[in-house]
Parts: sequence; structure tokens; C-alpha cells
Amino acid sequence: MISTSQRNAQLQTAVQEPSTPLFNPRLLRFKHVVIALLLSVVFFLLFCFIALHAYIAWVLTNPTVAPLYSNPMQAKSMPYEEVSFPAKDGSRMVQGWYIPADQSRKTIIFSHGYGANREESWIPMYDLAHYAHSLNFNVVMFDYGFASQNSKAVATGGKAESQQLLGAIQLAKQRGSSEIIVWGFSMGAGTALQAGLQTKDVDAMILDSTFLLEPDTLYHNIHNQINLPRHPSLEILELLFPVLNGTSLHQIPYQEVKKENYPFPIMFVHGTQDEKAPYPIAEKLAANQTNPLSSVWIVKNGIHELIFREHPREYLRRVSTFLSSVQELEDKKTIADATNKRLRSKFFEELYSILRLEEACLWTLNPCRSWASFSFSMGIHCFT
Repeated sequence: MISTSQRNAQLQTAVQEPSTPLFNPRLLRFKHVVIALLLSVVFFLLFCFIALHAYIAWVLTNPTVAPLYSNPMQAKSMPYEEVSFPAKDGSRMVQGWYIPADQSRKTIIFSHGYGANREESWIPMYDLAHYAHSLNFNVVMFDYGFASQNSKAVATGGKAESQQLLGAIQLAKQRGSSEIIVWGFSMGAGTALQAGLQTKDVDAMILDSTFLLEPDTLYHNIHNQINLPRHPSLEILELLFPVLNGTSLHQIPYQEVKKENYPFPIMFVHGTQDEKAPYPIAEKLAANQTNPLSSVWIVKNGIHELIFREHPREYLRRVSTFLSSVQELEDKKTIADATNKRLRSKFFEELYSILRLEEACLWTLNPCRSWASFSFSMGIHCFT
């Protein structure tokens, strides 16, 4: 048996040796600090990632555009008019220049690219405007909303810009043009294709370095500047664009454009070294066209929007051939329309003569019936 002295000694030892706690408070506090720091770092990196995309989206929707430095008279001694016209949807007023040709009913409308204005000096646009004017075309040069000198708007990838281009087409019609050709560059070419889905007033297009805003080309251009993952970058940008410019990528009809067989001839010009709009885009668009006058010119080592500058003679030779073909087609249509109108008029004149003869023969036999015939013949005569 355990003596009283031994039992007391055991109790004293138990009191002197306290039990070890299950959780160390210091270790638990350290773990909480580490988790909080890690979460802070994760949320900070996530914030920076989203903020970077927001900055990219803001820059894309608000391009820096240089002011106008000249005008058609100073640059090429071409008399011009300052014009202001509404976009087709009435969303804004558009400013531009109208360069009239001598008694001409044909007009070329220049559709400038993203980040530029109507001068687009690196093309150079004045040289092409002077060339078009020398062919007796009226010329329209105007600024899209994102390049406006007075009331700048955000860029929308062609959604709003196509309405502004349609307004320029209406201006040309109001000035008496019966033949309208759109000559577009980069996003101005893509905008022209979007406008072409909405109008029957275009007779032909010349599209240089066509840029069509869609997820593939958007990521391609971003990746050229900064190495971001395709996903979720595209998804984040698609969420940000409607907030910054009121336009979703899904509102841009790039799918319809890529499938459309346009009723008018189109001349595509593109370079193999185009880093902003890879040339297979032009090849695919051209492959959809069945108009016999449509064509595609892929320039080896050609750079975005610099093909005219690098190959001026070949460029203008091909454009001249295309415009001549379009002009011949328009002349044939004019002759055919005049012939049809003349034949239709002759038909109704002969029908009117027959009815008049019938009315004369029936007048003595049945006055009531002959009066009805006379009334009908007069209606035919008025119709003609």
C-alpha cells in the first residue's frame, strides 16, 4: 500500500508539472497573420490584373488622335467645302470636307483608320484624295467621332462609326451622286463592311489593310504589346467595354461580315507582314465574294496601311483598273435602265393607242362600256 507521504509527493509533482495546452496561442496567431498576408497578396494581384485590363480597355476606347495640320487647298490646291452632317441614326454631327469635281455625279468617300483623323498622313491620304479628284470624282473626307476636333467620342469598333459613314453616304447622295465608292483603311475598312450590311447605296469598295474588331484580332493586338493570357483576358475586356464605351463585342456584326457575299464589287489590299490585321482575314473575306469585279491583292512583305507608300505605282495601277471596271459596269447599268425605260414607255404608248382605238370603235355601240374603256386608257396614259 502507498503511504501517506508517497501520495503527497505524487500530488506535489502533479501540481509542479502543468499539462501542455492543445493549441499554442502564438503559433495560431502566426498562422492567421500568414493567411491574411497571402489573401492580401492574392487580392492585390487580382486587383492589379483587373486594373491593367481596365486601363487597356480605356486606352482602346479613347485613342490619342493628332489635330488637323492642313486642308485640301493647302496640301494639294483642291478647292473644298467645310461640311457638317448627321450620322444616319442621328446620334451626333460629323465634320468633314467635301471636294467637288467638275459636274461629276460620282463620289469617293474616304474612311480613315483607328487612331487617325481624315488626313491620315502616313498613308498619305491627301495624295489619294488628289488622285481620286483627278479622275473627276467628288471626294468626301471626314472624321469619325473618336477623331473629332470639337466633340470627341469613344471608339466603338465600328458600331457607332458605321452610322457616321452612312451619314457621309447620305451627304454624297444629297449632293447628286449616283455612283458612290467607299475607300477604307484598317478599322475604317472594317467599318465600311459593317455599313455595307445596312445600305444599298454603295456601288463599290476599296479596302486597304482591313481590320475587323473581333475576339481574335483584339487579343492578337494586345498580345503584340503585352504577354497576357487569352483567358480570362478576353472575358474581362468583354465585361469592361460596355462600361467604358457602351458597346459589347457581341454588338459588332463581325460574324455576319465574315460570311457576307456583298452585292457590290470589293477590292481588297493587304500585306503579308501586317501585324495588326493578319492577311488571312482579307483572303477569307475575298473568298466569300462572287461579284466578278471583286479581287484581292496580297502584297509580299506589305505592312499595315503602308502599301501605297511602298508600292505607289502598282497600287494606283490596280486601283485605276478596278475603278474603270466599276465605271464600265455602271455605264452598262445606266444604258440598260434607259433601254428598259424606253421599252416600257413604248409598250404603254402602244397599249394606250390600242385602247383609244377600241374606245373609238365601241363608242357608237355601247356608250357606257366605251366610257369605262376610255377612263382605263387615260389611267394607263397617266401612268406612263
